[in-house]
Amino acid sequence: MTTLVPFPDLNLMPDSPPPETSSNTRITAVRSLAPTLGVERNSLAIFPVPGHENHHARVVQTLHQDNQELARYVFKRTRMIYDSLLLQLTVEYGPNPKPAVNVRASKLMEERGLWLNKGQHLVGPVPGVEIGDIFFYRKELCMYGLHRHSQAGIEYTKARLSSFGVPIATSIIASGGYEDNEDRGDVLVYSGQGGRDKSGQQRQHQKLVRGNLAMVQSMQLGVPVRVIRGFHYKNEVSSNVFIYDGLYRIVKSSRVRKSGFDIFKFTLVRIQGQPEMGSARLMRALTLRNTPLAWMPAGYISFNLYGKNEGVPVYLYNDIDYDRSPLNYGYISQSDISSVIAAQGGNNGGCDCNLSCTDDCICVRKNGGELPYSPYGSLLRGKHVIFECGVTCKCTSGCTNRVAQRGLMKKMEVFRTREAGWGVRSLDLIHAGEFICEYAGTVVTKELGEIMSMNGDGLVYPGRFAANWKLWGDLSDVYPGNVPPSYPTIPPVDYAIDVSRVRSVAAFIRHSREPNVMAQFVFHDHNNLKFPRVMLFALENISPLTELSLDYVVVDEVDERLAIRG
Repeated sequence: MTTLVPFPDLNLMPDSPPPETSSNTRITAVRSLAPTLGVERNSLAIFPVPGHENHHARVVQTLHQDNQELARYVFKRTRMIYDSLLLQLTVEYGPNPKPAVNVRASKLMEERGLWLNKGQHLVGPVPGVEIGDIFFYRKELCMYGLHRHSQAGIEYTKARLSSFGVPIATSIIASGGYEDNEDRGDVLVYSGQGGRDKSGQQRQHQKLVRGNLAMVQSMQLGVPVRVIRGFHYKNEVSSNVFIYDGLYRIVKSSRVRKSGFDIFKFTLVRIQGQPEMGSARLMRALTLRNTPLAWMPAGYISFNLYGKNEGVPVYLYNDIDYDRSPLNYGYISQSDISSVIAAQGGNNGGCDCNLSCTDDCICVRKNGGELPYSPYGSLLRGKHVIFECGVTCKCTSGCTNRVAQRGLMKKMEVFRTREAGWGVRSLDLIHAGEFICEYAGTVVTKELGEIMSMNGDGLVYPGRFAANWKLWGDLSDVYPGNVPPSYPTIPPVDYAIDVSRVRSVAAFIRHSREPNVMAQFVFHDHNNLKFPRVMLFALENISPLTELSLDYVVVDEVDERLAIRG
């Protein structure tokens, strides 16, 4: 085992008090966040927490409470544009183009002035970014100002740009790429930069310059450092994921000998009082997903709530009380729509495609002349309605235009919330635009629903779902002169879904005014425009064990139940 040896000639011992820093030292700035998104240029003023009067100068930036929601909205909206653009460029350029689609997308965003905090040197939290947010490319981290360097693991502010007059480190990426890194979550031992060849082998002594020097100065000044962890996580978008885990303080710097060369080691400790690390949730979800019976924490009532009614398990979790009411409902993966369709008619004319739909296919023409999904099955643009291939179509089950009808593909967990009722979260990573499941129950007409509501039965009205599909795929900020395609419309949706006896897992999803899931109307097994199926898609990248939420238009603002009556 390598022993950590303090670097005595640089006074890096943690018990040596850092030099006094004037309490008048402050970092005060006004950030311009994506003015093209309709946000006032001077609307986000960032002020530091007042400095310690004793030694360490605290420079954690804090948004005024009134601006926190605005910053989060700007971040999520910018990210939605990027994710939509990434999908559409993937379809346009195909697999493995050069430059890569993530590079093309970030360049387009930069050219349109859509990068956030561009030119700013942020210390502490980044406005709008929350602990647990997940990313797939380093270019994303640059684009949002979370970590500006696209290659180096240490981002730092140069002395001439620093309020302290010395370079300070602002963020690091701990990717586990070096075997001498030690990561215990709240405590991270991070290796310095420099002296390695392309394979990661140490070939030279590390020097106290650039990022290494900035880490030392941040330690002495008590400047917090953002920590982003990177993991190899195979998914449809990338082979890696990056998760923002919050702020750490550097408490120790050491020099050790490795393979005959001197390298730096920095010990970072997570600042207390922050939300749980996103990387910890990711690891817990992987364990539950892959080996649930080998690790069974208290609170799990069932690892297969609905038996074989879905292709993947649905877990039931309650560590709060003894309520097991989800067991009382029958499960249905698709809405029972047979009675209303049989009474009112409607057949689906199919296409003649062999394997998958082509550009001149009748189903493509129904969708405005374009396929609604990417080759990986992600929704390219939200539409008033989507027509998938149905039972009368000659294409195979692997057709690009058959996505929502395939059913639930992610492992879900129904869990008891501390606030009220039940919620839903996924054990799998869900990508922006990815299909989740159908909001299913027994479909009843408006007239029958009005009668049933008198008895307090649980009814969901699809027409009350917020039209967030209009946001997904809207690239008007990237292509200002582009005229969006015209899509088919349908009559007002005024039927109800009865979830009082049978329901899908979607009926447990809670309401939020800042949802991460959207409702999209889809047809695939009939052609009666009055009764579209309600399919749920991700509005953003959703980390494992993050609660899913939908925006229901609630008639009574006092009563914000999930649009379920009774």
